[in-house]
Amino acid sequence: MRKVLVSACLMGRRVRYDGRAKTVEDDVVARWREEGRLVVHCPEVAGGLPVPRPPAEIEPGATAAEVLAGRARILTPDGRDVTGHFVDGARAALATARAHGVGVAVLKESSPSCGLHEVYDGSFTGRKAPGEGVTARLLQEHGVAVFTENEIARAAERLRALEHV
Repeated sequence: MRKVLVSACLMGRRVRYDGRAKTVEDDVVARWREEGRLVVHCPEVAGGLPVPRPPAEIEPGATAAEVLAGRARILTPDGRDVTGHFVDGARAALATARAHGVGVAVLKESSPSCGLHEVYDGSFTGRKAPGEGVTARLLQEHGVAVFTENEIARAAERLRALEHV
């Protein structure tokens, strides 16, 4: 049985930078929980960041791939470089996915770790830009299909396809 890596904040864990959760209520996720498929993980906490913590964003104009390659940073509003925590957390997520036989991941959109289609633009003004977070990028580079909390039905389809190969 293939497992599903899921952002801890989506499962009600209070691990976000502001100490809150972004709990997702979904019948598919409930079924996955009952089946023992869920592997709950917060890359930012796994990377050593506390809860609560200052918000962090990928610097303006940079990409997750550049962060992973060491050519861009993730910063807090006061300019503190927290890149190492985010990269360590992404690597921990990948290790967790491999250890548990994860087939798909459902991650929190817009996060500098978990965003898939968009992330905050680095200005700390609440504006978003197309792009992905470092964990989403690293998982995809290593063959894990990544979806957002708004794409759970698609994640379930992909999981079924993986299990019927």
